[in-house]
Formats: sequence, structure tokens, C-alpha cells
Amino acid sequence: MGASILRMFFHDCFVNGCDASLLLDDTPTFTGEKSASPNLSIRGYELIDDIKSQVEEACKANVSCADILALAARDAVGLLGGPNWTVDLGRRDSRTVIQQQINSLPPPTASLSTLITLFAAKNLSPQDMTALSGAHTIGLGQCKNFRDHIYNDTDIDPSFAAMRQQSCPLSGGDGNLAPIDDQSENSFDNNYFTNLLAKHSLFHSDQELFNGGSQDLLVLQYSNNPALFFNDFTTAMVKMGSLIPMDETNTEIRLNCRNVNS
Repeated sequence: MGASILRMFFHDCFVNGCDASLLLDDTPTFTGEKSASPNLSIRGYELIDDIKSQVEEACKANVSCADILALAARDAVGLLGGPNWTVDLGRRDSRTVIQQQINSLPPPTASLSTLITLFAAKNLSPQDMTALSGAHTIGLGQCKNFRDHIYNDTDIDPSFAAMRQQSCPLSGGDGNLAPIDDQSENSFDNNYFTNLLAKHSLFHSDQELFNGGSQDLLVLQYSNNPALFFNDFTTAMVKMGSLIPMDETNTEIRLNCRNVNS
């Protein structure tokens, strides 16, 4: 669940800032972000609901869903052995969703130049992007998102590709899961980067970070120095966590993370 909560925070922040807009349910008159293709596999909404309910009992209408999600992501990383950092508070929850910004989420097929461009649009540097990509040291990926990489790309170890093909056929099995980091999928560490050196990446976009491009040296440094990775990851998480909605006037502190206050 920790990987899902961290992914939820990332997907929320990349669409109109860290505003809990991802948590809004669809209604007959409102289409939110949950039903968008990149978000269909996200889990953990019920956990955020539970936390929000307890917070409301203790301190009604004072803590936003956006702040709860930011704190939950930090704690999820820590519980899995990762670094700790101070989460600045004061976020507010958006009443609306900007659908076109969902396209700003980096796809698993992205090239290095596309990744750099998408992160730059959020005022995140290539270094921030590479450090944040290290979040893939935990969690699972769906076959449909790595099928092309394991069957058609050349920047992948053939034996690793063959192993992944056993559970991800050329057709069918789109939802079959595989660990993104096959060394330690439930531990937040720097093995993601050592996997890149061995060309054992699950997604095309991950291997782009170590494929003769501008991020190769940084990947090497992170693979040899987990403390450096942890430091840069926490710095990037604080930067990403400071992204705010474009329309700050259309915000609130939601009483229920799934619904706009009536």
C-alpha cells in the first residue's frame, strides 16, 4: 500500500498542484481524475478516507485532504525504510479538476527529453526528475505498461526481458503485475538505480535515465551512494509538494475527501 499512496501523491501534484483533486469521485455532473487512464490502477483511497475521518473527529475542518495525502506519502516512504523529511502544511483542496493537465503525467513510454520537459513544466529539474523516479524502487507495474519495452526495446537485458515475458504475453494479461524493482520491491532503497545499470528496468521511461544520456552520471552516483539519493529525493519531494493550484480562490478544506463541500 505504501507504493500506492506515494504514487497517489505524485499523480495528484502533477495535475494542477497538490490539491487533493485526484480524490474527488465522479458524479453524474462531474468527471474527475480517478477515471482517467493513468489513474485507474491507483489504490488506497479508503486509507485516506479513514485518516481523514479520524482527523475530523479530533480537529474539524482544519486539515485539508491535500495535507493528509502529503503526510501519508512521507510516512509511507519512512515505513518502507526510506528517508524522512519535514512536510510543510497549509495546502487547500481544489473544488474543480483541470482535465487537460492529466496529460502532464509522464507515461511509461516517455523518452528522456519528454520526461525532462514534463518535469520542467512543474519547475522540477532533471536532477529532481531522476531522484523522484527512484520512487520506483517500490511497487508493481502492469503488463500493459511494460509489454512494449520487454518485447521491442533493445536497451534491456535479454534474460530479464525473457523472465518478464513469462507473465506478460504479447496479447492478453494486461493487468498482470511485476515488481518494478525485482531486488527489493517492498524496501525503499537505491536498488532501482543498480537495476538501471544492469538494464533490468521494467518501463521504457525508467531505462531512459541510463541510456547514454544526460542522467547517466547521476544514476551511477545514486547506485553507489544511497545517502545522496535519499537527500536528493527528499529535496525533490519538498519541491513537488509545494506545487499549488492555478486557481487558489477555488479551494476549500474538504470535510469529505471524495466530495466538494455542499
